[in-house]
Amino acid sequence: MRLWRSIKYEVIYLKNYATLPELLLGLAEYFVLSNSERHHQTLGYTTPDYVYSTGKEKEEQQFLITLVKKQEPSSEEMGQCQSAAIALVPS
Repeated sequence: MRLWRSIKYEVIYLKNYATLPELLLGLAEYFVLSNSERHHQTLGYTTPDYVYSTGKEKEEQQFLITLVKKQEPSSEEMGQCQSAAIALVPS
């Protein structure tokens, strides 16, 4: 998931916190920034706080579900993958 990659590279590795309380404070600051100030591409370049406060989260969820469905392979493609996998298994 991109969130955890972002947290590692933008918070944990970059700041190299010495204590757990410092890390927790840094994470809290990061989440405030991420949710209220940073614009997200998957949310139509708005912030998560804006989407939540305007009730548009259901619209965004439908949009994401549509994207996922478009990426799912067809049953024909799945059949081809299964046939290829079976052919690779030694008998």
